[in-house]
Amino acid sequence: MKKISILMLLFSVFTFGQKYTKAEISRITEGNIETVLPIFQTSDSLQHQVLLQQSIDVNPKDQYTRILVNRMKLALISTDGGVGIAAPQVGINRNIIWAKRFDKEEKPLEYFINPKIVWRSEVLNLGPEGDLSIETFRDYFYRSQVIQLEYFDLNGKKHTEIVEGFTAVILQHEIDHLSGILISDKIENQKMKTFEKVELYKELK
Repeated sequence: MKKISILMLLFSVFTFGQKYTKAEISRITEGNIETVLPIFQTSDSLQHQVLLQQSIDVNPKDQYTRILVNRMKLALISTDGGVGIAAPQVGINRNIIWAKRFDKEEKPLEYFINPKIVWRSEVLNLGPEGDLSIETFRDYFYRSQVIQLEYFDLNGKKHTEIVEGFTAVILQHEIDHLSGILISDKIENQKMKTFEKVELYKELK
């Protein structure tokens, strides 16, 4: 029986990553857990460093994941027109994002735990993007028109979904945050690439 428990623990660690650290738990639960967590800004050097770090997976069923997911939603709602947020933007380098679903009726907000883009179209969109963590910055970026996404919900159930259009752009933007990629840095890399105009846009190999 003891061996089974150990194996289950190891499976959970390898599947969803390590448990939250004391520092992470302290931040997730600071103050009233039913309130907004402040959004980190690149203008603050220490917060900027957090935004540049690689995030890791979480256990969807962990009690602190549920608290973090809820407080991230409250943080996004508190913004003026924000359409997505990633956990690093509230100071936690974990793989959780929220996005507004413009591809669904009523345009609901939805969360995605441990999201992974497993396929993306070569045909790209070119459109404007801003960032809740970068004050006054806005520019035009190329993003895949269609992506295939894998993610988990709070019950630990895995989902696979094809997403396209502006919602796909939001998801790509937020998943970039999980790799420490900011659009202010991305624009410099984009300038070094070549694109041809097709129905939308296509990156030249």
